[in-house]
Amino acid sequence: MDGADEDDLYLAMDWLLERQDRIEDRLAGRHLRDGEMVLYDVSSSYFEGRTCPLARLGYSRDGKGGLPQIIYGLLCDTDGRPVAVEVFSGELHDDKTLPSQIAKLKDRFGLSRIVVVVDRGMVTKANIERLAEADGVDWITALKAPTIKKLARTGVFQPSLFDEQNLGEITDVEEFPGERLIVCRNPLVGAQRARKREELLIATETDLAQIAHRVDHGSLHGADQIGLAVGPALKRFRMRKHFQIEITDTTFTYTRDSAGITAEAALDGFYILRTSLTETDVPAGDVVRAYKNRLSVHDRR
Repeated sequence: MDGADEDDLYLAMDWLLERQDRIEDRLAGRHLRDGEMVLYDVSSSYFEGRTCPLARLGYSRDGKGGLPQIIYGLLCDTDGRPVAVEVFSGELHDDKTLPSQIAKLKDRFGLSRIVVVVDRGMVTKANIERLAEADGVDWITALKAPTIKKLARTGVFQPSLFDEQNLGEITDVEEFPGERLIVCRNPLVGAQRARKREELLIATETDLAQIAHRVDHGSLHGADQIGLAVGPALKRFRMRKHFQIEITDTTFTYTRDSAGITAEAALDGFYILRTSLTETDVPAGDVVRAYKNRLSVHDRR
């Protein structure tokens, strides 16, 4: 707006804040229906001032770990249209924001049955228990990478079975009772991850080769000094897990951990969704589409 300064913008935001509940209630009444999926995600913004009462030090998505921040969560309808936003104290973990959103949907917006679609970081054991106890609440989320690796290691999930298909379901009654696990494979993402891994391995080998050259020519010696040089080289590209290292006072050798690399590469392009919805409630393809729609919330944060 021509001629508007910072004070005018703050006044406009104050005007909106006074009417926020009424605006959100109308948006919810227009766009949310019983049984529909509701998309939820969080983000953060950092502050350089000292006047915000919610600003606290916490995990910074902006890479500003030394500055206070706020957390804000955005609720959207199944098509990604924003319905409500809430601001939280900056030190709060993402998963701690979810209970208040469930209460808002059920109590304030008056929905008797909801399906929340959330990021994998929000569905902790405690939240799963709360969701299970809540009447008329289902959810869709995804497994974290370490859990996917565990399922593959124990044989519950076999990547080779998905060479000819990109979607399927598995069960793990012991770890995920009463839940569906939907395996998705994206070949393009898999190829991208394989390419990126190879680039990082080569970059790490370049750094390690320089250290080996110094050791071979006697300019770097002593196991402790060699180790001090090798540590940052392995940490730089986060490839430590993919190399086998041997250090003595006068030698330094390194080789790729081929078995570990192969095991990780077998999971390239895979992700696994978990949901409390039955096949009768929602087919697997619709579960996947709902989780992908959550990215629209991420883009609007």
